[in-house]
Amino acid sequence: MSTSENKILEALDSVRPFLKQDGGDVEFVAYENNIVKLRLLGACSTCSISHLTMKAGIEESIKKLLPEVESVLAIE
Repeated sequence: MSTSENKILEALDSVRPFLKQDGGDVEFVAYENNIVKLRLLGACSTCSISHLTMKAGIEESIKKLLPEVESVLAIE
């Protein structure tokens, strides 16, 4: 696993307790061309405000550790 991927996982670990508190979770899928692909799990996969969680919570946390990330996408 690359240093970049390790930083992404570190960022996900920092937000995971908040997601689990609401019955959800997040799974790292891929990091290609400065785009992070994630899968929202549990309650997060059907939540009406999951896009806010993705942008304001998860993407912000990842970009703090890995500024070259351009975007964080949720995939099915």
